[in-house]
Amino acid sequence: MNHYHAVVWVDHREAHVIAFNQDEAEAALVHSGAGSRHVHQRAGSVSGARAGEDADFFRRIGAAVRDCGEVLLTGPAAAKLHLYDWWKRHEPTVAAKVVGVESADHPSDGALLKHARAYFEATDRMRPQA
Repeated sequence: MNHYHAVVWVDHREAHVIAFNQDEAEAALVHSGAGSRHVHQRAGSVSGARAGEDADFFRRIGAAVRDCGEVLLTGPAAAKLHLYDWWKRHEPTVAAKVVGVESADHPSDGALLKHARAYFEATDRMRPQA
C-alpha cells in the first residue's frame, strides 16, 4: 500500500486496513489465526492469566501499513490498544506512525474511510506549514 495515510479498524478476529489519499484508496482484510480468541485479563479465572497475543496477526497488520506515513487506529474494546502496545514493544517504527487511537463500533469500509479522511484533513490543518 503506497499511500501516506492509513486507517486500521481492528478487533480480535480481523483488521480492516485502508491506505488512502484524497482521490483513491486501497483496502486489505487481515484475519487472525486465533479465530475468536480474546486477549484480555480474565478476572476471576483460576490462573488470572491472559490469553497469548497473536504476534503473527499483529505483525501482518504492521506489514500492511509499513509503507504509510501516518496511521489512525480504531476499533471496539481494547484490541486496538493491544495492537498498539505490541507494536511499541516489537515494531517501534510502525508504532511511531500511529497518530491517533479512537474507539469505533463496526463501521462499513466506506464509513471508516470517510471518517479517516475527515480526521486527517483536520489534523493536517493543525500542523505547521513549511
